[in-house]
Amino acid sequence: MSSSTDLGRPDPAVAPTADGRPVSDRGDTVCVIGAGASGLTAVKNLREAGFGVDCYERETGVGGAWNWRHDRSPVYASTHLISSRPFTQFPDFPMPDDWPDYPHHAQLLSYFERYADHFDLRQHVWFGTEVVRVEPVEGDRWDVTTRSTGGYGPERTSRYAAVVLANGHNWSPKLPRYEGLEQFRGEVMHASSYKDPAQLRGKRVLVVGAGNTGCDIAVEAAQQASRCWHSTRRGYWYAPKYVFGRPADQVNDTLLALRVPLRVRQWLYHWTLRLTVGDLTRFGLPRPDHRVYETHPIANSQLVYYVGHGEVTPVPDVARFGDRTVELADGREIDPDLVVFATGYLPRFEFLEGRVLGDADGSGRPRLWLNAFAAGHPTLAVVGLVQPDSGIFPISHWQSVLFARLLTLRTTHPDRAAAFGRRVTAGLGERYSGKVKDSTRHWFEVGHADYLRALQRALHDLEGK
Repeated sequence: MSSSTDLGRPDPAVAPTADGRPVSDRGDTVCVIGAGASGLTAVKNLREAGFGVDCYERETGVGGAWNWRHDRSPVYASTHLISSRPFTQFPDFPMPDDWPDYPHHAQLLSYFERYADHFDLRQHVWFGTEVVRVEPVEGDRWDVTTRSTGGYGPERTSRYAAVVLANGHNWSPKLPRYEGLEQFRGEVMHASSYKDPAQLRGKRVLVVGAGNTGCDIAVEAAQQASRCWHSTRRGYWYAPKYVFGRPADQVNDTLLALRVPLRVRQWLYHWTLRLTVGDLTRFGLPRPDHRVYETHPIANSQLVYYVGHGEVTPVPDVARFGDRTVELADGREIDPDLVVFATGYLPRFEFLEGRVLGDADGSGRPRLWLNAFAAGHPTLAVVGLVQPDSGIFPISHWQSVLFARLLTLRTTHPDRAAAFGRRVTAGLGERYSGKVKDSTRHWFEVGHADYLRALQRALHDLEGK
């Protein structure tokens, strides 16, 4: 889209906003925020359900986090999927059979571009347009205020029948606080600024954080840096990407499909670990303080290899920073000249008041049913706010299918839609991953099998089955 007249002129019959801004009424049209993977599948499924859609994307192309050209993209040169291709692709748009098990980020971007073209989605996307405010108004409708990305040009407010939030949750860096960090004279960066191994070459690198990104950067530092330390607060379980000659998530999914009990899956994991690398504490890695599958294992086949070869030195948490040194929790001092904080991201809905999503304490954590639906707002959905143990795109697909059907039933079967609203209120706080750590890193973890079954039950309930 390129012409602002497509959104219509302010409608004098529609009451202006509380501060007097004119409003253009978009009737039954649904607003989707973001044209990444989750936003694109939301646009597609809403269009197939018969709804008009206006999608706002702050960048100039589709792909969201997977488009490395975007300012907020966390993608770096070597980024690949950590879930295998069959468990990542959209259910109605498979990836090419000749692609590798774990495609590169450039292949993922081309996949989203082909998806957008195949379903003719670009005509519904307003590129270079950022959302400034989303405000609930009477009748379960929403006033959405937009402007050109960067704050240029006038703001424009349009009224929509419903809103889908698909702006992602891996773009706002979570930065730790340490004593003395401001006085440290070395280079400091968050992993969101890491793009290429050349940034590490010849340097003494400390990587802080044991998520998948932190482990990837530590592996690249092992190959490029003159020295690499890897700092973690606690022990983690490290899963190879291949088990028994197959991608690990495919083996795990087979066990889930067979309804193998958790305790048996945990025993099988430990047995496999003993047969391959043995006790990881002998390499200096801390012993995990939780059982495997109580949080998602780290999918990395190379970290243990480089630790075992002495190219990565495991160290405990950082205690404080000095002028040119870093003191560790065990009292040791190291002297990195580059510190990379791979400490994750926080969800941000900067255009929406936190209370709308149930964030009553200001922590930034939404309180939603199915990680998607907020109590008291039946025409609002969040798509893609999950961290599954498999691919996220099928989950985003079915979340948006569920929301499209809910919006349809608000007209055809309002009693069922009302019952769904009561289920949302009753289900707030449900978890779909068993016992998990209550930290920001694990806020959105779900077991994909349990979560998809919950979505299926919700769909059946909506259809009265």
